Amino acid sequence: MIEFKMPSLGADMDEGTLVEWQVAPGDPVKRGQVVAVVDTAKAAVEIECWQEGSVFELLIQPGAKVPVGTPIATLLEAGESPETAPRTPPPTVAAPQPVQPAPAPAAPTPGTQPTSRPRITPAARQRAAELGIDPAALAGTGAQGAVSLADVEAAAASRPAAQPATAQERHAAMRQAIAAAMSRSKREIPHYYLSETVPMAAALAWLATYNAELPPERRLLPGVLVLKAVALALGDYPQLNGFWIDGAFQPGPGIHLGVAVALRQGGLIAPALHDVASKPLPQLMEELGDLVQRARSFSLRSSELSEATLTVTQLGDQGVDGVFGVIYPPQVALVGVGRIAERPWVDDGKLCAIPTAQFSLAADHRASDGHYGARFLAEVRRRLQQPDCL
Repeated sequence: MIEFKMPSLGADMDEGTLVEWQVAPGDPVKRGQVVAVVDTAKAAVEIECWQEGSVFELLIQPGAKVPVGTPIATLLEAGESPETAPRTPPPTVAAPQPVQPAPAPAAPTPGTQPTSRPRITPAARQRAAELGIDPAALAGTGAQGAVSLADVEAAAASRPAAQPATAQERHAAMRQAIAAAMSRSKREIPHYYLSETVPMAAALAWLATYNAELPPERRLLPGVLVLKAVALALGDYPQLNGFWIDGAFQPGPGIHLGVAVALRQGGLIAPALHDVASKPLPQLMEELGDLVQRARSFSLRSSELSEATLTVTQLGDQGVDGVFGVIYPPQVALVGVGRIAERPWVDDGKLCAIPTAQFSLAADHRASDGHYGARFLAEVRRRLQQPDCL
């Protein structure tokens, strides 16, 4: 028996509201399959399951608020059967809107004994307990007015569907979640900061040549070169790519870069772009565009919100020269990139103007030190001077 629990989708998530199930009891489940949709402070997230089996019980009904780590379903492993598997009592959570009670029965006439509990079939009683429905609130249609299994299923179906938060509610919840996560970061993480001015002439010249013969929808943006350079540099500096958990550094399972996305309604989200170092630039550009679009429409997958191993925030399009970010726990580093602009530069003893950008690194002193971080930034700079190798 496998317990499938409400996943943590980041340091700023304590609970989520189950919006809908996309599986039913008896359905087979494969690794990576989307099984539910959960509404968080930042997005309606498609929840993936990373175990294989078949669905046995759905312990939580749509509309319920569920703390992180609470079992929400059980799966049968190979060789298990519904007849032999033990049933799991539904966890106590904030219940969805209750079913409207049936009209109260008439008062008993003198000389009759009031019934202490409603008539209900055994199968209906068990199903009502699973769904968190009070049988006394139902009008039975079975023999002698007993509540039947069909009555219970009809009551469950009549529940109003859980509605995602409104834009105003989501914005307020997001600001609170961001504040909580960043307060934790500044309280717990001993930050150190470094910056490096990076010449961008070679990268921009290569980009102009590459894009010259391509239609607009297939052209690369400078930001994707930055992401690839950061990812390749992390391959040489793995102490910046991972998590600080239980008092120790844990390397990331891959190089999955969190991409900071400003939302149109306000707020910020940083979903992960997976395996950045190993993907060609055109594929990264396509996946980046899709990720940003889905982030702004509040449609992301759980792995995209929980697996970033380092976050990159590029605020150059907002006109700022530099950004010094706050690390998103449990990550141990964040790279900030300012706008690309022509600035004074000395080349071979001569003063000239070339395009440059300020790169910054915020890093966790428990996992690395300034010398290590400085070498990492120098490696990012070196790789951007050889864009054809990206």
